[in-house]
Amino acid sequence: MSNVRAQAAHTLFHVVDKGVSLSTALPRYNRDLNPQDKALMQQMCFGVLRYLPSLEFYCQQLLEQPLKGKNRVFQFLLYVGLYQLQHMRVPEHAAVAETVNALKSMRAPGLKGLVNAVLRNFQRHQSVLEEQAMQIDACKFNHPGWLIKKLKRDYPDVWETIIDNNQQQAPMWLRANNRINSREQYAAKLTAKGIDFSLDDGCVDAIRLTKAMDVYALPEFERGACSVQDAAAQQAARLLEPQDGEYILDACAAPGGKTCHILELADARVVALDADAQRLERVEENLERMNLRAQLKCANAEDVNDWHDGEQFDRVLLDVPCSATGVIRRHPDIKWLRRGTDIDELAKLQAQILDAIWPLLKPGGVMLYATCSVLSEENQQQMKSFLAKYDDAKHVPLNEHDTVDNPGWQMLPGNTDGFYYAKIIKQ
Repeated sequence: MSNVRAQAAHTLFHVVDKGVSLSTALPRYNRDLNPQDKALMQQMCFGVLRYLPSLEFYCQQLLEQPLKGKNRVFQFLLYVGLYQLQHMRVPEHAAVAETVNALKSMRAPGLKGLVNAVLRNFQRHQSVLEEQAMQIDACKFNHPGWLIKKLKRDYPDVWETIIDNNQQQAPMWLRANNRINSREQYAAKLTAKGIDFSLDDGCVDAIRLTKAMDVYALPEFERGACSVQDAAAQQAARLLEPQDGEYILDACAAPGGKTCHILELADARVVALDADAQRLERVEENLERMNLRAQLKCANAEDVNDWHDGEQFDRVLLDVPCSATGVIRRHPDIKWLRRGTDIDELAKLQAQILDAIWPLLKPGGVMLYATCSVLSEENQQQMKSFLAKYDDAKHVPLNEHDTVDNPGWQMLPGNTDGFYYAKIIKQ
């Protein structure tokens, strides 16, 4: 039987030290666990990644030297133990005993004394250690320095709120499938099942669940009555305004939530393009469950000759590769897998994709540029450069803050994820 804390330590080691994404590592290590242990493991992995600098600091104070080499994975077991003691409702004696117990399945019984001593010492000196940690910016905010700096620059008044929100658990949002039921009709189905939710005026298809739950427990999920998608991401298809009979490109389409939403709103011909063949399979699964059809193509968006058939598009949704700094609460590993130097590289790639795709749009056509980033290099600055470069690009304001000098609609993480949209018409 797999030990849940041991599996969490292995997962975290692969994410932080080997650079594997959490969404790849988790399924690899939790597959032998029962649903309850899977949920516990996910909670521990997310938690350790949220508070990594603080947990590293406590270990620095409590260990003579960090565990390295073949013992490195046990450093992450310590983080799992410390996180339970500081943030979880596991009884303290159980947190210590179960963490020490994990060494059995990790074949390192010789480290029991060390792990036990570190966790007990933390209990004894917890308030002093927490006070010391709060004096250090990295531990106070539990974000990398480069990101704190950029957030302070872009959001001098609310950067701490953004960081706070990044540390919270993200809510679970549903999108009602209008082909089957309106939002109100689907809400009635939830009520009949005793599932608590709230509705949001800002997004016409969105339902926010009070508590996250297994999708297969949702009414008629398997026949496509709803999808799981954050309310911020649900704005994409609505802002694109697809019409029946149009030829539409959804570039960088995986995992397919936006592709499906476009097809729920219009009988259009949609090309769903993505560079990742595995992620494109997710698009196919989503389309199948929703009983929708799109043409799937696997290629890099900027390599137009590899995939484009020559016909111009009426509308383009360009959800470009980005830093994903708006969805850190859903993917806390982003904080440690991204580097400050990545941002300029991503901005260059985004500009290349914009340059490659713009000629494929018909005159009079609409392009919606989207990222799940909160950084200006990928958003407002990117759009300002694009609008300055192309005379035939006309900016369409999405709200009163969306101007030519400060183009686009920036949503910040809070009730929804952090997202950015800019709408352009080709004259």
